[in-house]
Amino acid sequence: MTSLSVEMLAADAVEPITSAGNAQLGIAVLAGIAVIVLLITKFKLHAFLALTIGSLALGSFAGATPAKTIASFTAGLGSTVAGVGVLIALGAILGKLLADSGGADQIVDTILAKASGRAMPWAMVLIASIIGLPLFFEVGIVLLIPVVLLVAKRGNYSLMRIGIPALAGLSVMHGLIPPHPGPLVAIDALGANLGVTLALGVLVAIPTVIIAGPVFSRYAARWVDIKAPEKMIPQRPSEDLERRPSFGATLATILLPVVLMLVKALVDIVVDNPENHVQRVTDVIGSPLIALLAAVIVGMFTLGRAAGFSKGRLSVTVEKSLAPIAGVLLIVGAGGGFKQTLIDAGVGQMILDFSKDWSIPALLLGWLIAVAIRLATGSATVATISAAGLVAPLAADMSTSHAALLVLAVGAGSLFFSHVNDAGFWLVKEYFGMSVGQTVKTWSVMETIISVVSLGFILLLSLVL
Repeated sequence: MTSLSVEMLAADAVEPITSAGNAQLGIAVLAGIAVIVLLITKFKLHAFLALTIGSLALGSFAGATPAKTIASFTAGLGSTVAGVGVLIALGAILGKLLADSGGADQIVDTILAKASGRAMPWAMVLIASIIGLPLFFEVGIVLLIPVVLLVAKRGNYSLMRIGIPALAGLSVMHGLIPPHPGPLVAIDALGANLGVTLALGVLVAIPTVIIAGPVFSRYAARWVDIKAPEKMIPQRPSEDLERRPSFGATLATILLPVVLMLVKALVDIVVDNPENHVQRVTDVIGSPLIALLAAVIVGMFTLGRAAGFSKGRLSVTVEKSLAPIAGVLLIVGAGGGFKQTLIDAGVGQMILDFSKDWSIPALLLGWLIAVAIRLATGSATVATISAAGLVAPLAADMSTSHAALLVLAVGAGSLFFSHVNDAGFWLVKEYFGMSVGQTVKTWSVMETIISVVSLGFILLLSLVL
């Protein structure tokens, strides 16, 4: 799960870096993943180095030249850092401003006061779903992480009990609900109606997010009982603060990028004319980079200055926010490099070749193809685009509602079992301070639950509509 610029780069078909047959390519994929897992779990190698070595191993096993493998890996790393890295950095600055000014304390204190122990996971899933509606997954994570970690620490909750509902809310929105890039591309490819898809997507999303979020978090908290990692928790502001920002100002600052992106999405749907002046403006201010940058600049006044920060204090806050995320940036970038190596090796095409002769219902076929491409490439949007393109002919004779359900089935398949070839896997692992095994037992299982449960509801709707 990466931002649109990264996904569309990955989705553009390029000449494969190897001429290996499907069998050799399949073995290469398994070998590359095995190398990464072994280096991290057995030899305790840093994930950045493991992903780099695993990518080179994948290319070698697939028969690609070292030069082509390196070029593919570095291109993927560069595009991922360009698309996601800047967002993570801006999110870290905003998070630090929230923490140092006392704004995060204000939000957390209000949430803890309004929601009791049992209601807290439900409160988190609701907040994450609202924030995740117009946002890319990564942007939602960097906005929510400070709040999630602080709520878990202050309320003495298991991190999984609070974190899983928040992640579920973001992930379901990303995979099923327009205006996220995957669903939008699938709607276009299948000729589905956006309004109908949105309405049915919400119908499927509500029960899915409940099961994968608050319900599953009970079990995840038992399997992986961890506290919020100290190094990632926004520290309490110094005691020299005479005042802290109001709840309203803090909430408005956090929601500013959400509103800007939502406005862009709505204008794109209603106006739908790239030459229109209003749409040109909203396309700029609603882009993730500008929206988060605007929130950071506004936050310097609504948070920093409101807490009495001098210009020097603001500068120190920004500087201190960037050091803790250096490792996260490198790992997420290397995850993107590994994913790009897979795609450039032709793994997506290999899956499409295998699936041509499958004789099964259209909704299940779309889901299975998306699952296979997702497992192989680690990219939700690449899986959605590829699967939608393959099953597009089947949508020609479908009713409006069934074409929309096919879009949702493809989106559901694209979320299946995130693992080591997904940059999102490493993002969650590092932010929550988990091992690879713990991330699989929580995040990967949660993604699989979302995928399978949403497919179940989609098939049920297909019987009714």
